[in-house]
Amino acid sequence: MLSFELKGKFGSAMGSLASVMRFLRSCFMEHVKVSSLLRFKSNEASEKKKVVKATDSDRKDDHDGVLSSDGKVTEKVEKGRQNKRERSRACKCINSCCWLIGCMCTTSWLLLVFLAYIIHASMPAVQLPEFPGARMKREGVVANHPVVLVPGIITGGLELWEGKPCAAPLFRKRLWGGWGSGCTNIFRSPLCWTEHLSLDYETGLDPPGIRVRPVPGLIAADYFAPGYFVWAVLIENLAQIGYEDRNMYMAAYDWRLSFQNTEVRDRSLSRLKAQIEIMYATNGDKKVVVLPHSMGAVYFLHFLKWVEAPAPMGGGGGPGWCAKHIKAVVNIGPTYLGVPKAFSTLLSAEGKDISIIRAMASGLLESELFGLQTVEHVMRVSRTWDSIISLLPKGGEAVWGNLDWSPEEGYECGLEKKRHFQADSRENNSKSSEENSSLQVNHPKKYGRVISFGQEASQVHSSKLPTFSKDFMHTSISTNLNASHGKFRTEFDEMSHESFDKIVEKKVYTTTDLVDLLRYVAPKMMRRAEAHYSHGIAENLEDPKYNHHKYWSNPLETKLPDAPDMEIYCLYGVGLPTERSYVYKMSPSSDKRKGIPFRIDNSVDGSDDCLKAGIYFVDGDETVPVLSSGFMCAKGWKGKTRFNPSGSATYIREYRHKPPASLFEGRGLESSGHVDIMGNLAMIEDVLRVAAGATGPEMGGDQIHSDLLKMCDRVNVPL
Repeated sequence: MLSFELKGKFGSAMGSLASVMRFLRSCFMEHVKVSSLLRFKSNEASEKKKVVKATDSDRKDDHDGVLSSDGKVTEKVEKGRQNKRERSRACKCINSCCWLIGCMCTTSWLLLVFLAYIIHASMPAVQLPEFPGARMKREGVVANHPVVLVPGIITGGLELWEGKPCAAPLFRKRLWGGWGSGCTNIFRSPLCWTEHLSLDYETGLDPPGIRVRPVPGLIAADYFAPGYFVWAVLIENLAQIGYEDRNMYMAAYDWRLSFQNTEVRDRSLSRLKAQIEIMYATNGDKKVVVLPHSMGAVYFLHFLKWVEAPAPMGGGGGPGWCAKHIKAVVNIGPTYLGVPKAFSTLLSAEGKDISIIRAMASGLLESELFGLQTVEHVMRVSRTWDSIISLLPKGGEAVWGNLDWSPEEGYECGLEKKRHFQADSRENNSKSSEENSSLQVNHPKKYGRVISFGQEASQVHSSKLPTFSKDFMHTSISTNLNASHGKFRTEFDEMSHESFDKIVEKKVYTTTDLVDLLRYVAPKMMRRAEAHYSHGIAENLEDPKYNHHKYWSNPLETKLPDAPDMEIYCLYGVGLPTERSYVYKMSPSSDKRKGIPFRIDNSVDGSDDCLKAGIYFVDGDETVPVLSSGFMCAKGWKGKTRFNPSGSATYIREYRHKPPASLFEGRGLESSGHVDIMGNLAMIEDVLRVAAGATGPEMGGDQIHSDLLKMCDRVNVPL
């Protein structure tokens, strides 16, 4: 099993790299085709003009004119042939490079697999911990409560049911997730692929003539790619104590849509309600344990409000439905208060990984020579996905900080590295203490400045920042909303260079400022998405306006159902650097009003681990900061509050990251990464015990390793 995991890991990595190269090559080829067609038409028109001129000249001087015309035509034909040969050589060069890289990837993968077998054969004594499912089965733990799995953003598979002619062979094949034959074929035509993954920019629903739907069943999100598990390990462990299709269900949904639109288009919420009722009735009236992951946590929070709300906006289950049917909601890596990287995704289609690739090999993503505009295509597609707006930070400056304050003040960067150093070097305790003191944070970080233009602007006191009004963000950027070229738009191409300058002159942006900025640079996207989401803090939850579905996925603007016996768990990883704020700069191409005008300044580094490649880091699971995952369970819903009027019990279980000790551990048996935690043995055991009937106190209550409680004390949200 572990050898398979090792092979799968490297095979997935190599396969993904090969797919990326095919994608980039296809982008180039399509660009060459379009450019060649335009040049051919231009040359043809020019040729016709010259023939007409030659004919007129023939009337004046028949013999000389014909020779002259023939000479010009011959010269043009020869020049066209030469251009064709040059394009052919360029295509062969790109093709050869792709084949060379593919051969290198395949050879490396085969060597690594062979090495894994050799090491495994020569080290038979290597034993890894037993998985929780097998051990708990021997202990007599058996399946008890039915289980519902709710995947998050990106990880669920999508398949084609209707499409354009370019996707005709892909009926009911996956366009996303699983990465089987459907995805391999679609990479040959990347623009066709992006067109089918995009939603309508006006409605946020299906574009005309295209129907892409979620893959049903447990296979919807068991693996994201061959060898790269998401839910597979947890499903296997659940099966070992007796779970099967009868009492385990994957609530697949189209993660691109807004939460309410999953009901409008697919009736996903109604089907989830019906499935929970069926599982409750067919399993001896036992309440259901729900396991949402990542964005699935806020999706299911929306469901908790929807299911009891009256029709037609709600599911009509009435008060008491949740108390009757749900035993516990066990959130894994929840994004309750959003993630700052959602801002960088919508503003420049990048985060840590994309920024690093840009710094190392920018030609892979965008090249004037080859016509690659990969990042721009990513932005055009992702801005049609309303679900990304659900991940914007919630609570504004009261939660995420302002120009001079943030809840993470005093966070010690590199603390986990120091802990590992101490654990591995106990004989040098005195030396470790000296190093600890030298690694203390010397300058408080201004995490509340989520985006700053320039390193200095991210560090100086607010009194030293230039005074600049943000009123310009409340004005329209263009009266021509159809100015964008192509079928997709970024809305940046509707802006002037002066507008970009004003954005940069503002220097620093808090979470509140950034929502206004998105309304300025992408007004159509925000008008569409904000009809489904809100990101504030409710003043009075009794106000009838909060009965609207746009507030149901924000835990600071909605109440938990009246279910005092329902338990809520927040399970997540800590100890990994997680993106919190960014240093930006103007993009070199912005003066041409093409592409994306801003980007992370990856040349900026700090004196400690908090600032690397233009990104400030805090504690978290590498994707979601601790504050977002843990605040509601630690404070917002703790005891009876206005957000939890019935006093449903909440518990926090943090898992400190420990990297793999060897290749045989694959992605790690104690990893706390946002997706890797799905294979964390301690987390799996906690999930299995809750499903088997254990309560929070029986599991030991809260388990906190981070500074979450200190952060919560600094957040001033009325409870």
